[in-house]
Amino acid sequence: MTGEGEDGGQQEGVTRRPQRRKKVVLAESKATRGVARTIVELEEQTSVGEHLVRSLVRAQFRTALTMALLTMVTLASLPLLFYLFPDFADLTVFGIRLSWVLLGAAPYPLIYGMGVWFVRRAERHERDFVSMVDR
Repeated sequence: MTGEGEDGGQQEGVTRRPQRRKKVVLAESKATRGVARTIVELEEQTSVGEHLVRSLVRAQFRTALTMALLTMVTLASLPLLFYLFPDFADLTVFGIRLSWVLLGAAPYPLIYGMGVWFVRRAERHERDFVSMVDR
């Protein structure tokens, strides 16, 4: 052995000092500064941040109210339909009256579908909000 290390340099009697680390800072782009400013406005709850959050809450509330009204009108119209058209209520499907099928079984898939639709719209509102903040 000649006392050479893995890198081929001499190790005997010579103490090598580790190289100093250099801090590398990337310049901020204008887009990054805009995002940071919007996030700061949200965190500090300035008037602009409050307006952004308020618009998100308003959109979510409007969606929830629309879904609730649509579901209630649809479900409340079934008994009214059977009252106004009694012959329609007397129809049978697989030996079961149509009124029982529509009032007893049909609301569950309807409610499930409305729930899925609501969640998709709410998530879309949130994605729109995040994309607006990220600009």
